Amino acid sequence: MKRTYRVVVAKPGLDGHDRGAKTITRALRDHGFEVIYTGLHQTPDQIAETVLQEDADAVGLSLLSGAHLTLFPRVMDELRARGLGGILVFGGGVISDADARALREQGVAEIFGPGSSLKAISAWLESELDQRDELDQREDQ
Repeated sequence: MKRTYRVVVAKPGLDGHDRGAKTITRALRDHGFEVIYTGLHQTPDQIAETVLQEDADAVGLSLLSGAHLTLFPRVMDELRARGLGGILVFGGGVISDADARALREQGVAEIFGPGSSLKAISAWLESELDQRDELDQREDQ
């Protein structure tokens, strides 16, 4: 990892199942990320505000309620409204392949379903953020 990245892990909506979010929070922390877990029942507005206040590099959304096609885009809209449209957004939960494709088309970088390797998720996130940092450094030169 080129530097310590800050990642917000959030549970949008009324979904009360947070085992997966807590598991990924610990896995990312153990991999070397600084992780801010927002807890349950967050609105898209609250999540975007947390990303802004915490100066996060990425946000991971965990959702099992089936409202991902509504809530993920709303979080992204709130991020854009705060000038944070470039933040890396990824998600997890029970999300069909068709819905995952639709979310990717809307700008979600990746969707991880049940059984995804925590090591693979951490490595993917590190690689994505390292690549973004390299691009930013080139643009600054």
